[in-house]
Amino acid sequence: MSPWIRRLAPVAVVALVATGCSSTAEDDGTIKGKTVTVIGTWGGDEQEAFLEMVKPWEEQTGAKVKYTGTRDINTVLTTGVASGVLPDLAGLPGPGQMADYAKAGALVPLDDVLDIATYNSETAPALVNLGKTDGKVYGVFIKAAVKGLIWYNPKLHDYGANPPKTWSELLTQAAANQGAAKATWCLGIESGAASGWAATDWIEDIVLRTAGPEVYTQWYQGKIKWSDPAIKNAFQLYLDDVVGKTYGGAQTAVSTNFGNAGDPLFANPPGCQFLHQASFITGFSEFKNHTAGTDYNFFPFPDIDEKYAGAVEGAGDLFGMFNDTPAARSLMRYLVTAQAQDIWVKKGGALSANKNATSYPDDISKRSAQIIGDAKIFVFDASDSMPTAMNDAFWKGMVALTSGSDSIDKVLADLDSAQKDAYAA
Repeated sequence: MSPWIRRLAPVAVVALVATGCSSTAEDDGTIKGKTVTVIGTWGGDEQEAFLEMVKPWEEQTGAKVKYTGTRDINTVLTTGVASGVLPDLAGLPGPGQMADYAKAGALVPLDDVLDIATYNSETAPALVNLGKTDGKVYGVFIKAAVKGLIWYNPKLHDYGANPPKTWSELLTQAAANQGAAKATWCLGIESGAASGWAATDWIEDIVLRTAGPEVYTQWYQGKIKWSDPAIKNAFQLYLDDVVGKTYGGAQTAVSTNFGNAGDPLFANPPGCQFLHQASFITGFSEFKNHTAGTDYNFFPFPDIDEKYAGAVEGAGDLFGMFNDTPAARSLMRYLVTAQAQDIWVKKGGALSANKNATSYPDDISKRSAQIIGDAKIFVFDASDSMPTAMNDAFWKGMVALTSGSDSIDKVLADLDSAQKDAYAA
């Protein structure tokens, strides 16, 4: 089994990603007045949370963070690697792109930035490996998420006592409990230059639960064609059972921002019964205006093939260092501490990557973290693990497929073609 897939013991939830890093005390006075430039994908409330997260570091060290948010981080960093004009720290699109940047000599290895012995001992092996290239650590997670959660409004129907355990049960219960809801699913895949990523999560969840972790791994590694029946089956199920049962239809799905996709759950009458999205969605739009457990809840993505029961897809915000400066080193050490991550955890919408940051605001967040701990099979977001060119093509392909502008066969043929070039490069 690939090192990017791990069977996790229940204790893994408390080792989601630990720090193994020193405090910023050693930096006091030495970096005062310095500025660390940071680029990430966060905007709006997420940007606000990050700035709150770094404020104590700024106050303690006298240094400043200059943050720039962009949804087109793939292009920004790829262009920067080519030109040499890069931020000090940046959120990395995923492990695949991290490996690209490391091999290009752009990323700084973190083995002498962090206390690696402690870091390795306190961090889940799967996530340590995700941050490695050629045996060296180039990226660390500062927060994490569980993908593939199914969100619902318990006022329409409460699935808490009897959540669907299989895909067929979900469809059956959805039909029986539709009530006044206009459709089964809410779906929104617009995200600026990153439009389509929310739909790639659907394909990944289905591939994992229909073809299993080995095929899933071979797929994102470019060893299986997109037109392979195991992959095509996931695209077909997505079209038939999701897009075909979506509130507002395909055009609404491609024009609705992912952060607002769940808003119809709270309408009266409801626009949909379910929203498929990661644990971080509680920090967006109408979720923020409603009460966890009362107005919204979730159940895990149900099994499709019982051979892969309990499989879970996860993701996280992977950070790397492009410029090796004392201030950048200090900030990197701080970002992976419990002190830093607790700030974001308390605000909701995020799972801590540090085992000691446990100030979750509600039972929803605690249950989300527990899912990773109980996972029989854990995999990282496949699109985030693909080379940049393949990831971009996947996003675009999902927009074309969801909108109906291209057929499954056309999309898969285009992705097969993109695969040849992306992995060869």
